[in-house]
Amino acid sequence: MRRIILALAASALPSLALAPPAAAQSKELHLFNWSNYMPPDLLKRFEAETGIKVTLDTYDTNESMLAKLQAGGGGYDVVVPTGPTVQQMIRDGLLLKVDAAHMPNFKNVRKPFDNPDFDPGRAYTVPYMWGTTGIAYDSAKVPGGKIEDSWKELFEPRKEFYGNIAMLKDMGEVFTAAAYYLGFDQCTSKPEEGQKILELLEKQKPAVKVYNAEGSADRMGNGEVAMHLMWNGAFHRAHKKLKTAVYIYPREGVNLWGDNLAVPKGAKNVENAKLFLNWMMDPKNAAEASNFTAYNNAIAGSDAYLDPSLREDPAVNTPDDMVSRFRPLRDCGKAALDLRQKVWTRLLR
Repeated sequence: MRRIILALAASALPSLALAPPAAAQSKELHLFNWSNYMPPDLLKRFEAETGIKVTLDTYDTNESMLAKLQAGGGGYDVVVPTGPTVQQMIRDGLLLKVDAAHMPNFKNVRKPFDNPDFDPGRAYTVPYMWGTTGIAYDSAKVPGGKIEDSWKELFEPRKEFYGNIAMLKDMGEVFTAAAYYLGFDQCTSKPEEGQKILELLEKQKPAVKVYNAEGSADRMGNGEVAMHLMWNGAFHRAHKKLKTAVYIYPREGVNLWGDNLAVPKGAKNVENAKLFLNWMMDPKNAAEASNFTAYNNAIAGSDAYLDPSLREDPAVNTPDDMVSRFRPLRDCGKAALDLRQKVWTRLLR
C-alpha cells in the first residue's frame, strides 16, 4: 500500500523499488470503497506525495461491489472486500496477486493479520480496518438505562424500541445475528433453520423503521432511531453526538470482520494500486484511517498516532471479557449462501 514517487517521506522511500519508472506510469488511481470509509485528507496527502490523482466511488455492501465487478463495470484499481468476500473473489478469478509479503511496509502488519485464513500469506490483499457488529441503543429510552446483552433485545424488542429500530441492509450481518440468537451456525444450510431465521426476522420486521447500511452513524447519533444493528466504528461516531448511546456485544456471539485492500482483475493502474497498498501499511497512514473511520487497524506502530478517544471506547477497544464472544466471519459454501439469499429475498419482498 505504499508506493510513492518523488515527494515521499523518507520512511516510504524503499517503496520506489516496487514501481516502474515514473514516465511509464499513469497518474491515476480508481478506488472503490465502502461509503464514508476513507478520509478525504488522507487521499489528498497520497496525491500530494505521489502525484497520482485518486477517484473514489462508493458502495454499501460486498454484494453490490461484487455485482458491479462481475458485470465488468467500474474500471477500478483498488477495492475493499471483507474476508469471506476475498475468498469468493479469489475463487472466481476476480483479484490479481499482489504478493503483499514482499512489500516494504508489510513488516508493520500485526499477527494474525499477516496470514489470514481467507488469504494465506497475503497473496492477494493487505489489511485495512477490522471491527465487530453489535447492538447500539439509546439508554435514555429505557427505564434504568440498561437492557440485556442479548440479541433478544433486537429481535424481540421491548415496547420502548418498537418501530424505532434500524437494521443494516446487509444480508450477511442480519442473517448471522439471527442465527447466533437461535443457536445456529453462521453457515447453516439447513432449510428448517433457514425457515426459523425467516420467521424470526418477519416477526421483527414491523418493529423496524428502516433497513439501511449507509448513514448509520448519523441516524443513531441524531436520534432518528433508538436502536441499531451497528458496526462498532459507526457507533463510535454516533456516540460523539449522542452521549446516551451504548454498544452491546451480545452474549450469543458477534461478528468479527476485517476489510482488505485488493486489486481487481482488469485494473488499468496496477503499479499505482500496489503503491497505494504499500503506502496504507505505514503506521501514520493507517492511524489516520482509523481516526476517521473509528475502526481498528492491523498495523503495528499506529497506536502512537491514534485519537485517545478510540483507545478509551469499549466499543472499539474491546474489553478482554468480551473477546470470547467474537465469531470470525467464515466463507460459507454455496448451499449456505443460497439459503441466506432465499431468506433475505423473502424478508425484503
